Amino acid sequence: MKIAIEGCAHGELEKIYDLIESIQQEQNITVDLLICCGDFQSTRNLADLQCMAVPQKHLDMCSFYKYYSGEKRAPILTIFIGGNHEASNYLQELPYGGWVAPNIYYLGYAGVVNCSGIRIGGISGIYKGHDFLKGRFEFSPYDEATKRSVYHQRQIDVFRLKQLSPKVDIMLSHDWPRGITNYGNETQLLRFKPAFREDIESNRLGSAPCEDLLQKLKPPFWFAAHLHCKFAAVVAHSETDTTKFLALDKCLPKRRFLQILDIPTNDDGKKKEDDQLRLKYDLEWLTVLNLTNHLISIRASNGYMPGEGDAERVNFTPTAEEKAKVLERFGNDLTIPCNFVRIAKPYQPDQESMDMRSVEQPQAFLNPQTTLFCDKLNIDDPLRLAMLMTGHQLNTSTYVDQQPAIDDGTKEKSPTKRGSNEDELDVEDDDDDVDDDEGQGSMKTLDITPLQPKLSLSDVLPQPKWREHDSHDTDLSTTLDESTNLSTSNCSVLSLPTPQKTDDKNPPSCLESSLTVNDLNLSSPVQLDVEKNEDQKKTSEAHLLDNPPVKKFKRRNETIYSKEDSD
Repeated sequence: MKIAIEGCAHGELEKIYDLIESIQQEQNITVDLLICCGDFQSTRNLADLQCMAVPQKHLDMCSFYKYYSGEKRAPILTIFIGGNHEASNYLQELPYGGWVAPNIYYLGYAGVVNCSGIRIGGISGIYKGHDFLKGRFEFSPYDEATKRSVYHQRQIDVFRLKQLSPKVDIMLSHDWPRGITNYGNETQLLRFKPAFREDIESNRLGSAPCEDLLQKLKPPFWFAAHLHCKFAAVVAHSETDTTKFLALDKCLPKRRFLQILDIPTNDDGKKKEDDQLRLKYDLEWLTVLNLTNHLISIRASNGYMPGEGDAERVNFTPTAEEKAKVLERFGNDLTIPCNFVRIAKPYQPDQESMDMRSVEQPQAFLNPQTTLFCDKLNIDDPLRLAMLMTGHQLNTSTYVDQQPAIDDGTKEKSPTKRGSNEDELDVEDDDDDVDDDEGQGSMKTLDITPLQPKLSLSDVLPQPKWREHDSHDTDLSTTLDESTNLSTSNCSVLSLPTPQKTDDKNPPSCLESSLTVNDLNLSSPVQLDVEKNEDQKKTSEAHLLDNPPVKKFKRRNETIYSKEDSD
């Protein structure tokens, strides 16, 4: 199977797909899968742009909205993780992953999927020590602090990934693993990026949690982006375990942002009736999510994961029996459903200008994909919990082009500001849009149509138990064959061709659904009368708001999370 690896997409989907198409024609090959390593910028409309942590002058709709609206369809199955330049409000709707557009799948805060027998894992965001121990307390509309903290990596996602026992074949991160430059041509890197020297010498370049994951998981491949340069390294964990690391550049002319690998697999992962690749959930990952649901935090204060010496369970690597129970919940079918649903009005360039002074951030909305997934797996949506515990209305809005506008008066009227921490510039580069100091002008709210919310079973079930505590010259393309049977094609793309117009008339492989929240057929893992009348449901929701769970304060394992790597 041929996989195209892309660095920072920065919303340039049309250019990326056009480039891959030209490669396919020139080399007479077929690329089966595209993987993007962050800064994907899945902005659906102008309001989503306001949730990106970039200066106003650099806000650009780019081309994702065309694939969201249905004007175009992704010609290649696409998987991506989040970076630090994202429409964070949209990605927060899918904390465990989901379709952001037909044929374009987001892995979530952290996630693992299977594609043609290849196990692909990823962790979104970048590392900042001052937010790592916090819960997922942010949601839109953001203030300038939470607009940045929302994309910072959290300990629970790293903890969950560390529970995986079989190897992940491909691991993705936006940030580089800390210390990775020790295993590649560091001298050459510093000639190209001299500003990295201080961070490299002080061992602050990259993500400390990603370094831990690299040493724990030992994946054959690790791909990253973020620092806007190409860098290859080979990490020899032992005589038998080797990780080939490759970071790629951003999507710009004459930049090294794309590489194509040829990875053989015994499972072609295709259904004969339509010859389309199908993603599958990873059973072990699903079970880990289920077993660690009680560790979810939505507080802005620090907490810690279970550690040695605790009386409670520490190791959440699932047993065969635990995995069998989860598999039964999914009806012995782990195929990820193509249940994309459009819940926000797409950008219409012929009707809207790019004058951002009249646009406000949108309210947070719950996504039907996440609601269905959480109820099936019996876990909580952290966005839903954060909204409930802060007294916000659960906005469940489904927008479908053919659906008439419905206004039941449930839209929240005023935003609430949260958080106070500040974030410094993440990357210094003369062509990067990272100036975070610009202010915002007057704004106007985008009209998004809400539907009458249906209370999820996760709201009326007992809440989780809350816990809170106060130099080698190495090139990947020449080393892939040395220790694995995976090979690379002779293609390492350096620049963009002139984009060609395409006419996409074929229907998408993952058809848009007119699914609404009220259409979800939810089932409970415990005895629960699902025929409760609306008054009883409202009473249950009010009880949660009036009696939020209280965590026990416990300080432990603090030494392994020192603050010296915070900035």
